[in-house]
Amino acid sequence: MDRRHFGLGAVAVLGLSACGSQDSKFRRYYGPAVTSVVINKGARKMYLLNNEKVLKEYKVDLGFAPAGHKQFEGDGKTPEGTYLIDRRNPNSAFHLSLGISYPNARDVAYAQAMGKKPGGEIFIHGQPNLLRDRKKAKKQPDWTAGCIAVRNEEIEEIYAMVRDGTVITLRA
Repeated sequence: MDRRHFGLGAVAVLGLSACGSQDSKFRRYYGPAVTSVVINKGARKMYLLNNEKVLKEYKVDLGFAPAGHKQFEGDGKTPEGTYLIDRRNPNSAFHLSLGISYPNARDVAYAQAMGKKPGGEIFIHGQPNLLRDRKKAKKQPDWTAGCIAVRNEEIEEIYAMVRDGTVITLRA
């Protein structure tokens, strides 16, 4: 093999290895199953549990008016109660996101009785993808519209660990 072919081959191998080494937001998890997620709103903490054992703990930001249970669309509150992780969005406006089954039938009934909408689209998510929104979020704690926010590296880990159908309990 002459030097020119060797050099072209080496460049091709390096180029392919560089493509394979790019960081992906999609991680894999091989540890114990996450059987539940608990959010302690007052402490601004999220816990991923395997039965009674805490596997991971994260600091979280909440809705812009976090005290109390979410009741209406636009109230800025993060829900309280027991729900399910019911969907995932790999193309979220917030890096990655896991959907929470809010509102349930009781939430809907209460809001309707008050002549309002219960709101929805509550997620655990990372930071905003748009730079201007990310800068705005960094300026204040509890910046979401009612969601639970973590750092991007953390949502990548959570997204890999937590399966659809996992119970999530949000406490005051």
